[in-house]
Amino acid sequence: MKFKLLLLTLLITAFSFAQSKGTITGTLTDKDANNQSLPFANAIIKGTTIGTNTDIDGKYTLKVAPGKYTLQFSFVGYESVEVSVTVVADQTITVDQALGSGSYKLEDVVVRSTVSRQKETALLLDQKNAVSIKQSIGSQELARKGVSDVATAVTKTTGITKQEGSGTIFVRGLGDRYNSTTMNGLPIPSNDPEKKNLNLDIFSTDIVEYISIDKVYNGSIYGDFAGGNVDIISKDYKGKGFVKVDIGSKVNTNAVSNDNFSLQTGINDFGLKASKIPSSPLTAYNYNSLNLETKNPIAGSFGISTGNSFDIGNQSKLNVFATINYSTNYSSRADGSAKGSINGNGVINKNFEEYTSDSYSTNLTGMLNLGYKINKANKINFNSVFINTSSLTKEEFSGLIVDIANDGNGLIRRNEFKKNALWINQLLGEHTLSERTAVRWGTSLNSIDGQMPDRNQNIFRKEADGFKLSNISAPDNHRYYQELQETEVAANLAVDYKFNKDFEGEYKGKFTAGYSGRAKNRDFEARQFNFKTTAANSTISVDPNNLDLFYNQQNLANNVFEITTFRGNSQVPNALDPQIYNGEQFINGGFLNTEYNFGKLSGVLGLRGEYVFQKIAWETQLDPAGDFDELEKIAFLPSLTLKYTVNEKQNLRFGFSKTYTLPQFKERALFVYEEVNEVKVGNPDLYASDDYNFDLKWEVFPSADELISVTGFGKYILNPMNEVTIASSTNDISFINTGDFGYVAGAELEYRKTIFNFDESKSKKLTGGLNASYLYSNQELDSNKVIRETDYNVVFTDAESKFTGASDLLLNADLSFYTDWNNKESNLTTTLAYTYFSDRVYALGTNDRGNLVDKAYGSLDLITKLKLNKKMGIDFIAKNILDATLNRTQENKSGDINVLSYKKGINLGLSLNYQF
Repeated sequence: MKFKLLLLTLLITAFSFAQSKGTITGTLTDKDANNQSLPFANAIIKGTTIGTNTDIDGKYTLKVAPGKYTLQFSFVGYESVEVSVTVVADQTITVDQALGSGSYKLEDVVVRSTVSRQKETALLLDQKNAVSIKQSIGSQELARKGVSDVATAVTKTTGITKQEGSGTIFVRGLGDRYNSTTMNGLPIPSNDPEKKNLNLDIFSTDIVEYISIDKVYNGSIYGDFAGGNVDIISKDYKGKGFVKVDIGSKVNTNAVSNDNFSLQTGINDFGLKASKIPSSPLTAYNYNSLNLETKNPIAGSFGISTGNSFDIGNQSKLNVFATINYSTNYSSRADGSAKGSINGNGVINKNFEEYTSDSYSTNLTGMLNLGYKINKANKINFNSVFINTSSLTKEEFSGLIVDIANDGNGLIRRNEFKKNALWINQLLGEHTLSERTAVRWGTSLNSIDGQMPDRNQNIFRKEADGFKLSNISAPDNHRYYQELQETEVAANLAVDYKFNKDFEGEYKGKFTAGYSGRAKNRDFEARQFNFKTTAANSTISVDPNNLDLFYNQQNLANNVFEITTFRGNSQVPNALDPQIYNGEQFINGGFLNTEYNFGKLSGVLGLRGEYVFQKIAWETQLDPAGDFDELEKIAFLPSLTLKYTVNEKQNLRFGFSKTYTLPQFKERALFVYEEVNEVKVGNPDLYASDDYNFDLKWEVFPSADELISVTGFGKYILNPMNEVTIASSTNDISFINTGDFGYVAGAELEYRKTIFNFDESKSKKLTGGLNASYLYSNQELDSNKVIRETDYNVVFTDAESKFTGASDLLLNADLSFYTDWNNKESNLTTTLAYTYFSDRVYALGTNDRGNLVDKAYGSLDLITKLKLNKKMGIDFIAKNILDATLNRTQENKSGDINVLSYKKGINLGLSLNYQF
């Protein structure tokens, strides 16, 4: 009898399995993002364990027995939707659904895989699940905070500030040399010969999906790392076709209130054309005009973006995104003063009671992204980004100039035009070879054409009968031309292999083996033409606003002034030969990372090996005959990251690594670069530092859009590099390994919170964010080490100091109000954002002079974004509302001296966008 019952049971079971099933399929889209596809969302049969995740195109498929079911769709940070369906055997039912942002709790969602996206909630989930320690900021958060460039974007994350007036960032108190910049994991070149990293100001957030900041090293990153790596992930559009147009205008209050806002005439307003060195520059006067023209300082912007997805056959899809944006900007520094060449007793050689700066800049950005999904297992992407930036600046310094204008009657005017064209081309691929094995690769070809065409400077002395040009030194009045050409190719390859599959079908471990290499070539040349008034004509009065009356072909022919280079006049055979330096750099590295999940504890153990070769050759005014220098380094770089999952909402993380810091081309080239108040010269004896890094982090995710984290970190640096003043007739600044060691220690706090929901639907809410860091840094300063290892002589004022760029306290806070109506097609977001940094060292003091210190500064911004309907939106931005004074002081023992002071003014902007 028992046998018959068992047989009957088996027959019923077999019949049940043989019964035909039906299919539910469809696509999930993002209601808040123009119905773009929603990858890795959940599609579950309610009350069962039957479920799946959508693929990269937002598609899902479920096979179930015939019957009536409730289909449940969900994704972290989105409202869940339930749909009733009736399944018929051997038939397919299609259920498409759009999900919108909501208050869905993180603990209620089971997400088997995640993808980094533009939304804050998705990035928080990615941060929570990742074994590595990282921070990300997406385009949604950038828009809410009114951020338009990458440099400002990264300062909205913990422990990062930006140097005023530049795109240079400081990560945990460590400046440009300690950080690195990549795009989609591949390196991108610098557009400034003095900098290691690209000026992040020029990168518009319009082309960004999200920005990832790695402050903890792992073996897949190049070893030239101590502060952090900024990885810009380009926008990869997936969804229905659209066209979006933006138009806007903005003003700077200092600029519009300046009755005499003027700049050098004859410079191309679009920033696309650069002047060249004229023919016969020593014997014929064919130079651009030095006269000024008044400008109407009202800036504008225009942009157009488009995207679409195209199905190709049954499995393939082509995603296209393109954008082009052009913007202008006017700025002005007001209420300024400046001082230079101050000794330890406070004696000032340059004391400018009035300092002003007017500037006009342009940014043209174009991007094309093509994503081709061959099938579910293979995908390739092509990115091409072109960025052309220009800036035209007029700086004026009025006051005391020792030996030229001892009565405080001096005037220095410097006009500077810069134009940089950056072209980035990348080809990326992802391939799933099997259940265990996946391959990722990328190649890039990047080029930069950086020009400073016709920087000019004139020094005047005002006397009773008018202004006189200084003729004490030939370079007092000059025109300077600089050009940088750099090409870099790079390649990445990584192979993942999963191992040790458990009973639930999940793999416990993963090996990642990879290679990354880059080859860079730089050609730099500069020519300076000095205009010295002959002694017999030194008393001629000139009009600073009409210098063309003095500098012209007739006066040159009459020997009123002469034109020379550092090599001599036109009688010298090689007088026109430029100052040059050429740089070659090759970095080849391989790594092996082992990731393993022990349960609550998971970790990644990595080892990277790198070979570095760098060669610099030069012919400059310091070494006209020319020379070269080579640097080689073999580095073995271990790293360890551990993550302990306390519960579903809490993680503990630990990181340790060894890295290095490499000198840059210009830091080692024997080349002189002159500013009004300082002169910089390279040091061929500069060598790499070694860095040891430590992190310990605790993080809590109370809900999908909330975060609390506390991090402690430390860095120990051997042979740190700094900019210091060397003993010379002009107190030049150079780059020196200043001591045997230095260290940084600190703590970071980040808090994101929904403060108040005004209704049950949570369509009206108040949210806030705070991140703060406290930093302590110290380094040994050893004058004997500098003398022993270099040809320079340095006498440090102090035996130890903070790191340059290190602030004790960094603070970012924001408060946002959000409300929507008209079924979420209309919404309003208003954000107040505040940024603060405490005092930080700009340059180390020598020869009894104190450190130069940038004093504490805070800035408040207001951003309002109104979406009128599905198609139209209006944005209003007010930046630097407090308009506090920026100050730089020299902290001498005899008392602090303010060496630079000015106000930036308030920036106001209004823009309109329309989407077809």
